[in-house]
This record gives sequence, structure tokens and C-alpha cells, in this order.
Amino acid sequence: MKILAFSDLHLSKPAAGELLEAAKDADLILGVGDYAHQRKDLARYVAPFADWGARAVFVPGNNESEAELRAALAGSDVTILHGEAIVIDGVTIAGIGAAIPPPPAIPWASFDLTEDAARAMLSPIEHADILVSHSPPNGVADRHEELGPLGSYAVLDAAKRLSPKWLLCGHIHDAWGARGQIGTTQVLNLGPTPNWITLD
Repeated sequence: MKILAFSDLHLSKPAAGELLEAAKDADLILGVGDYAHQRKDLARYVAPFADWGARAVFVPGNNESEAELRAALAGSDVTILHGEAIVIDGVTIAGIGAAIPPPPAIPWASFDLTEDAARAMLSPIEHADILVSHSPPNGVADRHEELGPLGSYAVLDAAKRLSPKWLLCGHIHDAWGARGQIGTTQVLNLGPTPNWITLD
């Protein structure tokens, strides 16, 4: 299975173009949040991604809410995960969106979750081959240049409990491309360029 993954597009036209071209070769496409910018222009921007249909699984970022993402892709076969899991071709994908924990004060309405709320959403999930989280796990691929580690303890705990093959995240732009390990789980902070992963 050829898996294409990305995060943090923030309305970038060049990034969207590159991903639309790359997706022609993908069996599964994982979008890890922040398609919009400050919760603006989401529907227009994601419209071309609707054609990916059932090959695509998205989680919301903090620049769009779950409800906004579902509305923007309504009528398509793209799956939206937020505290849920789905099985596609024998691969279990679990996902959670939003900024976890809420980021330092910002002058617009970010879509956030507290650690407790995220933990409650993740706790019913019993298995995952891939955990897709907009926010990185605390201490792994989460370091902001000025503020230090900004990742989530709830996501870290879920990775330890579920031991997925991959934990794919984004959110912290300074950490794009950063990799790490939690037990046997490989962690990758994606960023807006095409990332190809395998489950071998």
C-alpha cells in the first residue's frame, strides 16, 4: 500500500498542486490538519481534494473545526476522523484533530482540546496501525524554536498504549520533518510536502 501523508497546508496553492499530482500514485491519503488559515477559506481550498474520495482520511487541525471540515467535504467519500478509527484495506487508522493542549494565546479562535478532553476521546480506541494526530506527542517531533516542546501528553499516552506502526502529526511548524520513536512506533511531523510511508 502506497500511503501519502501531509499536514499544515494553510491555503498554500503550490503545496496543494504538488499533493494533487502526487496523489495519483497513492492508495491511501492522510491529511493531518490545518488546510485553512485562521478558519478562513476552507471549503474553496479543499474542494479539489474531494475527488480523492474513499482513498482519503482527514483530521481537522486547529485552523478549522471538525464541523467546518465535515461541512466543507460534505457529499464526498473523504473520511473525517476526530476521536475515531476506521479500517481501510485491513489497515486501522485512528485520528484526532485540534491543538492539544490549547496553544499560547492567539488573536483568533483556534480549534483546541484540553489534554483531558483528548484523553477521553482517544481512550475508547483499542487498536491502530496508524495514529493520525494534528498535534504531536509531548517530547517527540514537537519542539518550537522559542517555546520548547509543545506536544500532547494525551497523544503520547495513546501512542504508548496502542503501539501503532506510525504516529503522523503536524501543527508545530518548527518541527516539520522531525522524526522520533515511542517504543516501536515511528513518529513523523509531516509538514506540507508529500510524505510517503509504508507499513512494512
